[in-house]
Amino acid sequence: MSDLSLPPLEFSLQDTVPADLGPDRGPAYEPFKWPTPPFASYPEPVRQSRPEDCELEGLSGKARPGKLMSLTPEAGIAHVKVLPARAAIPLRFDQFRRLTLKAPLPTVGATHNDPHAAIVDHRPAVPYKISWQDGSATEGMTIGHVDADYGVFIFEPLDDDGTVERSFVPRHAFASVEFGTRLGELLVEQQATTTGQIEEVVQEQQRMRSQKLGDILVSRQIVTPDQLLEAIEQQAKMPMVRIGEALTALGLITPQQLDDALAQQKHDRSVPLGEMLVRQGLVSRQDLQTALARKMGYPVVDVAHFPVEAEAARKLPFAAASRLVTLPLLLRGGRLIVALEDPSRRSVIEELEFVSQLKVVPTLATAAQVMRALPTVYERLGIDTSGLRVDDPSAAIEFEPQDASKLVETLELQHSNSAKEAEDDQPIEQSDNSLVRLINQMIIDAHNQGVSDIHIETYPGREKLKIRYRKDGVLRPYLELPHTYRAALIARIKIMCDLDISERRKPQDGKINFAKFSPQHKLELRIATIPTNNNLEDVVMRLLASAKPLPLEKLGVSERNYKRLTEAVGRPYGMVLCVGPTGSGKTTTLHSALAKINTPERKIWTAEDPVEITQAGLRQVQVNAKIDWTFAKALRAFLRADPDVIMVGEIRDGETAQMAVEASLTGHLVFSTLHTNSAPETVTRLLDMGMDPFNFADALLAVLAQRLVRRLCAHCRVASPASQQQVDELLHDYLHVFPPNDPRFAAESEDALLADWTQRFGSNGKLMHYHAPGCKHCDDSGFKGRVGLHELLSMSRDLRRLVQTGARVEEILNTGLAEGMRTLRQDGIEKVLQGLTTIEEVRATSNT
Repeated sequence: MSDLSLPPLEFSLQDTVPADLGPDRGPAYEPFKWPTPPFASYPEPVRQSRPEDCELEGLSGKARPGKLMSLTPEAGIAHVKVLPARAAIPLRFDQFRRLTLKAPLPTVGATHNDPHAAIVDHRPAVPYKISWQDGSATEGMTIGHVDADYGVFIFEPLDDDGTVERSFVPRHAFASVEFGTRLGELLVEQQATTTGQIEEVVQEQQRMRSQKLGDILVSRQIVTPDQLLEAIEQQAKMPMVRIGEALTALGLITPQQLDDALAQQKHDRSVPLGEMLVRQGLVSRQDLQTALARKMGYPVVDVAHFPVEAEAARKLPFAAASRLVTLPLLLRGGRLIVALEDPSRRSVIEELEFVSQLKVVPTLATAAQVMRALPTVYERLGIDTSGLRVDDPSAAIEFEPQDASKLVETLELQHSNSAKEAEDDQPIEQSDNSLVRLINQMIIDAHNQGVSDIHIETYPGREKLKIRYRKDGVLRPYLELPHTYRAALIARIKIMCDLDISERRKPQDGKINFAKFSPQHKLELRIATIPTNNNLEDVVMRLLASAKPLPLEKLGVSERNYKRLTEAVGRPYGMVLCVGPTGSGKTTTLHSALAKINTPERKIWTAEDPVEITQAGLRQVQVNAKIDWTFAKALRAFLRADPDVIMVGEIRDGETAQMAVEASLTGHLVFSTLHTNSAPETVTRLLDMGMDPFNFADALLAVLAQRLVRRLCAHCRVASPASQQQVDELLHDYLHVFPPNDPRFAAESEDALLADWTQRFGSNGKLMHYHAPGCKHCDDSGFKGRVGLHELLSMSRDLRRLVQTGARVEEILNTGLAEGMRTLRQDGIEKVLQGLTTIEEVRATSNT
């Protein structure tokens, strides 16, 4: 507590007052007797009967005046009124470091002709030194002291007649306290030694005291197999400790530094925590090894003198050992014992297990020692060291995966280095541990990189299996695997989602709850298997990470569309549709709209397949076609459950559409999605599904069509004045949708539009052209993230009349444009002018 004017925020009377309180909420203990110096010339301690003036010194050393109301050592509490506060507060003993009574305590003088006067007057003052927990120290003189379990009482002399000032120092506050002259000083006084000799001894003592147990463990390195096996057995009995906890327990980092590093690691999971702390300069590699040896029990091996077994070295190719900076030591009971610098790096351990096909037991050695020992050991054992090294360009995999696991590199390296083609042709079993870890890592990498889909593509013969990620709508290579992994990889994925592994002629659908395989990743995947030629199968995995809805105002909807959309979703009943192709963000938009109206006064039911976004207050249901629990049946059930708002994940058939229209006409607000290209086309599509035109026209409130385009990277985006050709191209592209001879669009001219754009999007009276050359933040693509294009058709009287009469799409489109609707292409052009995306992206995703 640095400021004594107020206790810490978490402090409360209830936290500190003992449990056996009296009816007046006061302590049930007897008043405290403050000790007096342990000499005959001072009075006996008496119980405190009234408040005492005091001085309270905080943990930072700052002192404040106050009044001591009571001291309760049994509860570890001092009730103090810290001026200028009017009320007393209970302070725990760990919240201050010194409490001093300001009233002087005089001596009791000896009586006249007292034969024991010499004894009464005996009250020697000795020096004391208190070393505080923060590293500072306080020195002074005291006439005796009283030591208690909870602290120390000190009596500093105020004058020559023996009057003292009484102080209490809680045991929590100090690291050590010394009374009297030190032994070395006495020896110098008695001329038994010199000051220089004492200083040398003190320095050696300090050096020995500062040497941590971990340093001693590191310095005592293991050189024989028996020692190593015994140390490993002892280490296996130690409790599991995380590296961050070990460093904090040793005082090498603070809890705040650990929290900051863990927060940073969430954004960069490729760097282990220990390595990140080393890079930040918070700990040294020696500190890291000390923590690993002392708190985690890893044995330290002298790799320069350890007798490495040839059988162990043959299990780890020299190229892999060099790249991973690892030296194999022993092979015992199917376990490969290795030495490396940081055994806490799980990715390295998993890769070693993948290469060796053995359980790996790590021990400690410095990277420099390992790299010096590797060539010597392998050459001495007669093992080829001419294989691929880390710096050999041919050691790289065929393409560079984005943030790929080290397992990927090892897998490619292992098969590229294989000398026996016959062994390569041996198929991998689906139960192989290395394959299981590879699939798990593939899914974790995809989740960490924000990937939406994983595509696994198989090819006949000896052609490699290819895995690609779809990120921001674009497919990118991730990994290639040998053909021997083809059948096992597909079979393993089928087992994970309970599909029939023997059925390879028909497509199958399933789901994986990835939390069963990796509890720390709450992730669900939707799986689709598709038969291909040559009796092979492809797999597409869609990641359905549980997420929270975005605020509606952060979806990138234009001001006009936002106003009309909020008006539609705020209505008490009717139908709001969100349309577009798969993966265009329809569900995200509907959940954002639901979040806008999600209040305790509304009952909201949703039927989804699957539930991708969760919200508190919503009653969410996942449909299941296998048990005939369809959208239509869920909607029918909702109508019996007193809903206010209903969201249907998708209108797939006429029955669902008819139920949705009936629900919206009977006083419910209905949200749903549809796979159509534009808002006007949605109207005619539903009419073609058999909707009654009059009921549908009355029910429909708005149709929002949307697409997702790639967003320009904000880190490398640059702007320059747009050329006249670029401006003319945008103007023509924007205006061509308006019918040339329709009087309703007479005001839509190039000059009027250009003036409007310049006012809204221009800089210094000029329109800007934006592009992004690429940088490390966007993987040199120029794009990072996506932005939505929207086309909102809000129903009006004229539009309802067109729907009732079965008008064509062109008529609905032109009427919507006359009432202010803008197409996907037009909305995209405005986002191009804002610098959010490019015109090429807009044209690639919008037809009009």
